[in-house]
Amino acid sequence: MEKIRWGILSTAKIGLKQVIPAMQNGEFSKVTAIASRSLEKANVAASSLGIEKAYGSYEELLDDPDVDAIYIPLPNNMHLEWTIKAMRAGKHVLCEKPVGLTVGEVEQMIAVRDQCGVKAGEAFMVKSSPQWIETRERVRRGEVGELQLIQGMFSYFNADPNNIRNIADLGGGGIWDIGCYPVTLSRYLFEQEPVRLVSTLEFDPEMKTDRLASVIMEFPSGQAIFSVSTQLVAYQRMHIFGTKGHLEVQIPFNAPNDRPCTVAQDRGSILLDEITTHAYTVTDQYTIQGDAFSKAIMEDAEVPVTLEDALDNTRVLTAIFESAKTGNWVVI
Repeated sequence: MEKIRWGILSTAKIGLKQVIPAMQNGEFSKVTAIASRSLEKANVAASSLGIEKAYGSYEELLDDPDVDAIYIPLPNNMHLEWTIKAMRAGKHVLCEKPVGLTVGEVEQMIAVRDQCGVKAGEAFMVKSSPQWIETRERVRRGEVGELQLIQGMFSYFNADPNNIRNIADLGGGGIWDIGCYPVTLSRYLFEQEPVRLVSTLEFDPEMKTDRLASVIMEFPSGQAIFSVSTQLVAYQRMHIFGTKGHLEVQIPFNAPNDRPCTVAQDRGSILLDEITTHAYTVTDQYTIQGDAFSKAIMEDAEVPVTLEDALDNTRVLTAIFESAKTGNWVVI
């Protein structure tokens, strides 16, 4: 098999604008079909993106014997249903984050994956990004000394009540949409699971989704602190502090595909001429993500972000809501 043949389940914006064009540039990935609940929408998407097949229902796409794997960018509350249906149809599945909204949902996915003998994973494209792979290697090499603290910030402004990110019943809100990033990357860098956390959340009075959140996670060897908001000025940054140095990942999440990513490194100096900036070759983290997943299928290897990893991340995310509700520290 030269390339894995992908089908896209829905015409969601992230797929049309970012993921599909990136996967079409992949060495091991080929997008061959797209489905929508509207055949007209599917045809328009297929025509604009040069995709061979368009379907007017998700079921038709899952029945296509010429599709090997499914990418799911559906609303969060639909991930469980369609990930399971895709796996039961014999397809490998790459599902957008968060793959599930409860620990139980992810556990169901793991059970079905094992029953069906397919590959399934969570689409955390940041873990395919060269800047993050190299940043973790710098931490592993001791370039910051002993890792003690991670600080993160991720925000944008979106107060549209019709946007799926602002609809509580669809799994909207800041923690599910963007809070998942500093959680997974803190776990990635510490290479540990947090033992407990405490959080505070502010909810939009009309939409009932969390719009401002701050979290402290305690790891066996340090702490991670982050804030996220869906109604603040757009901003993102991750800081990694050790006993001997500091790394600043300057566009940590929405890494551009048309210019180099940069990571600043210093060893305790506030002088700009003593700060080293590492620039990374222009890449598309969605292309790398798709190819890594496709290669895992072809080689029968582990996918980039396993459902087991998603399960651990979901435990943390659900604990954030529990802590905010009770006002107490929550043991993970």
